[in-house]
Amino acid sequence: MTDRVLVTGSYGQIGTELILRLRGIYGTSNVIATDITPAPEIIESGGPARYLDVTDPRQVTALVVENKITHIFHLAAILSGNGELNPQKCWDVNMNGLYNILETARTWKVKQVITPSSIAAFGPDTPKEHTPIDTILRPTTMYGITKVAGELLNEYYNQKYGVDARSLRFPGIVSHETEPGGGTTDYAVDMYVKAVEGAPYACFVTENTTLPFLYMPDALDALLELAEVEESRLIHRTFNITGFSASAADIAGAVKARIPDFQCTFEPDFRQIIAESWPRSIDDRDAREEWGWKPSFDLNTMSDDMIAKLRGKIGG
Repeated sequence: MTDRVLVTGSYGQIGTELILRLRGIYGTSNVIATDITPAPEIIESGGPARYLDVTDPRQVTALVVENKITHIFHLAAILSGNGELNPQKCWDVNMNGLYNILETARTWKVKQVITPSSIAAFGPDTPKEHTPIDTILRPTTMYGITKVAGELLNEYYNQKYGVDARSLRFPGIVSHETEPGGGTTDYAVDMYVKAVEGAPYACFVTENTTLPFLYMPDALDALLELAEVEESRLIHRTFNITGFSASAADIAGAVKARIPDFQCTFEPDFRQIIAESWPRSIDDRDAREEWGWKPSFDLNTMSDDMIAKLRGKIGG
């Protein structure tokens, strides 16, 4: 039987690039892109794209059954910043959406479900440095609460029903292809974009705010590597991963070293409190030991690639 892949939240920061990678692996007709917004041309012209509201269980089931789906990458979510502006919608999309995906996977024997978690699952009581995989999870945002609950729901469906559900706690993700979607680490993308455009940037966290980050090519590799590893090798169901840690000033400095005219000020807003509740650095040794995780990019190599790609895309 041919593997058939469903991706929810396909037109977001991760999904747009993941779809293209998956179509290169499974074939264009075997990867179904879904979202609640119109598909970008690069997605719609390259294979099937469908409307899907993950909070509607009938829509989820219909798409899975009609397309004979064997694997699901469930990316649909409301992120941290937007989640605090509308916590009720954040709960509905993040929790009821995941429940509908897992229930459909259980009922229709989907082989595997991969879902992103987040460092937002941690909280003020979590150790800030080299945060381990098994630690205190007491988040203070609705987004973080849904991520903790989602990790536990994945484990429950695995233990109770044998659903092969796996997840990654992503740090801030930096990419040049698609605009970020309302997260607390969006400033790390915005700095590069504004610099290439020749515009100043007002960063919404303080210059000393330090968080873990991951460049998009590494994020995509992590998702695909986790999906491919034999289930018997896994001790955990959820994994910490990271690329590097950097302060907002570090990122601004890396941009300015490459674009000397770049001007950045620091004007923290409500997202500063969210950022302060998250770890400064991540211990991802379990991912390295259980399935061979290893990032390829650090701040400098990422900065070189980001600026080169953005210049090719938007000029400057």
